[in-house]
Amino acid sequence: MSSAIIFGGATAVKPPTLPQKHRAVVANFYSPKPNITSWKFQNRIQNPNGSASLRSLLRLRVSSNNTQFNSVPENNNNQQQQQPSFTEFITSERVKVVAMLALALALCNADRVVMSVAIVPLSLANGWSRSFSGIVQSSFLWGYLISPIGGGMLVDNYGGKVVMAWGVTLWSFATFLTPWAAETSLLALLAVRALLGVAEGVALPSMNNMVARWFPQTERARAVGISMAGFQLGCAIGLTLSPILMSQGGIFGPFVIFGLSGFLWVLVWLSATSSTPDRSPQISKYELEYILNKKQKSFPVEAKKVKVFPPFRRLLSKMPTWSLIVANAMHSWGFFVVLSWMPIYFNSVYHVDLRHAAWFSAVPWVVMAIMNYLAGFWSDMMIQNGTSVTLTRKIMQSIGFVGPGLSLIGLATAKNPSVASAWLTLAFGLKSFGHSGFLVNLQEIAPQYSGVLHGMANTAGTLAAIIGTVGAGFFVELVGSFRGFLLLTSLLYFLAALFYCLFSTGERVNFDNPVC
Repeated sequence: MSSAIIFGGATAVKPPTLPQKHRAVVANFYSPKPNITSWKFQNRIQNPNGSASLRSLLRLRVSSNNTQFNSVPENNNNQQQQQPSFTEFITSERVKVVAMLALALALCNADRVVMSVAIVPLSLANGWSRSFSGIVQSSFLWGYLISPIGGGMLVDNYGGKVVMAWGVTLWSFATFLTPWAAETSLLALLAVRALLGVAEGVALPSMNNMVARWFPQTERARAVGISMAGFQLGCAIGLTLSPILMSQGGIFGPFVIFGLSGFLWVLVWLSATSSTPDRSPQISKYELEYILNKKQKSFPVEAKKVKVFPPFRRLLSKMPTWSLIVANAMHSWGFFVVLSWMPIYFNSVYHVDLRHAAWFSAVPWVVMAIMNYLAGFWSDMMIQNGTSVTLTRKIMQSIGFVGPGLSLIGLATAKNPSVASAWLTLAFGLKSFGHSGFLVNLQEIAPQYSGVLHGMANTAGTLAAIIGTVGAGFFVELVGSFRGFLLLTSLLYFLAALFYCLFSTGERVNFDNPVC
């Protein structure tokens, strides 16, 4: 392994030697380049007729760069050749890495949503009220509130590969233990669900770190889109398969199956992926040169070593940070409210049985998974065609917030489950555009602090999710209608979109200057 971590006392192991075939590429890429201007000036003084030698040197320099590094080409045709085709992109080593990330996030979300289906029979069996059911479901968020910032610090210092491996191991263990905990006591069930939240808090920071290491800026929205497509498909898989597995293996069947799947994923992840492209024995020389060259043209991801304790005060002193915090908070509010209460909402409002409620709940996530990639592809194309990164992120985030806000109004007024499902599908399809907004933006304003920044934003999002998940249950009991809560969520979407557009940026923010 490229690195290791021992909880309770973090210990870094010396990185392994680079694969032999990559040493020359990396060494030449980062080696100092000769000063052509200085050489030219000296050559004119010592050899006024030395222009031929200068032209020879320049030809040699350009030829060397084009062959070894895919650097700036001599003409537009070569420049077009630098962009990989769709086939080259989809079969590349970096897409294999992001596919594994998508599988991890699919398991992450599937392990979450099993309880959203199991809560109905568990509530009936134990006589829980709706407000208490909300507390049981929110116990996941208690743990999720603790880990994002600490997990982000670990990701920034040790990389996404090893932290993701630990995270999947722990949350799969928690999922596997859920049947035992539910049979033991309510306290044990709440504790195991909280452990699940602690472990899953490192998933998104780890994903963002791996994407930033493996993908140039012009491909990151697509990479995040593929990863988050796995996240959404995990929700669809969990909500669709859980009732089937419950009918065959009892209420706790899905917990055992999904827990064992996580252990299998960890074995493949550790053996088949590398923390960075230059440490991968499978990556081709062409792909390595392409990644290094493209990343140099944007900005280096690991230009500066992150301190053990990041400058939290400086991070919080900038409005772009707050735009990301507000965006993540609103994103989590809408996500967890719908995730936790959709099956019960369809069951109580439209009198759809659990199996059909799970089907209705799964369809929007499938559409969202497809839209994730399409939104990412559109975002990357906008940047490649000259649209500024800042404007691109604001457009994507506006669609990702205003669209769901309008759709929830339609959902609240729907008269039958088919129309309600259509509005819900539209809401989540448009919501996926936000992943090409604030979620990619986390890597751009502070690459060296992206893990910690993501953790801070996730913590705010978790607080919002706890308030929304628990508050929805009390709101329904007090007001007697879930539709009013949907309208409140719609209003919050509009306000969050306005705040993000006013204060966000796609440029790198200097967080190293002291706060006055």
